[in-house]
Amino acid sequence: MVDHSIKGKTVLIAGGAKNLGGLIARDLAAHGAKAIAIHYNSAATEADARATVAAVQAAGAAAAAFRADMTTAGAVETLFADAVAAFGRPDIAINTVGKVLKKPIVETTEAEYDAMSAINSKSAFFFIREAGRHLNDGGKICTLVTSLLGAFTPFYASYAGMKAPVEHFTRAAAKEFGDRGISVTAIGPGPMDTPFFYGQETPEAQAYHKTAAALSKLSKTGLTDIEDIVPYIRFMVSDGWWMTGQTILVNGGYTTK
Repeated sequence: MVDHSIKGKTVLIAGGAKNLGGLIARDLAAHGAKAIAIHYNSAATEADARATVAAVQAAGAAAAAFRADMTTAGAVETLFADAVAAFGRPDIAINTVGKVLKKPIVETTEAEYDAMSAINSKSAFFFIREAGRHLNDGGKICTLVTSLLGAFTPFYASYAGMKAPVEHFTRAAAKEFGDRGISVTAIGPGPMDTPFFYGQETPEAQAYHKTAAALSKLSKTGLTDIEDIVPYIRFMVSDGWWMTGQTILVNGGYTTK
């Protein structure tokens, strides 16, 4: 029987330096992961990546940080190759990379469109591709998307629109990798209490979002608390091994203004 626990597993986390990715790394280490490769994007997040590496090592797992520009296929190839060279073939690959833009369609520039496409869609495709090439049989792939995929809302066309293809990538990869026992899933949180959210929202919009969800009054800030997302991801890469080709929306179904 295949072991579906976290114990002894090797993990690669894209965007694993801080915020949700950093918390996932710490959580999986605490649950017995053997080694965790931490991806970070730039010099601006290198210190966060080193801090996460230290926390993972303190929890008893091996860890190392790897810098890569996820918007190029070659860089994603190198990221996986470096992780394999350091720790062997991964059992779990988690992609938390993304960029949000809140802007009307008529004001969105071609450069902004291209950047959103590269970060939110292209990077996800090639991450899944390289995971399919490098993961051990019975492995797990999980991508962060957004609950906006289930919403009917303005101003996020280039963000949600570029996350939307990841749902199809997930279903297609689930079919293609399924005969190797690889589960492919995506999770779409609502607005999270991270700089990722606050950077695009006015104070008025922030106040609205903190009361918009039915469960807002039960969270610390009214937004989705990242520590509440971590168990879902842990489930999908361990006990949730049977789930594949699925996108799970968490704290979704809200409207926005």
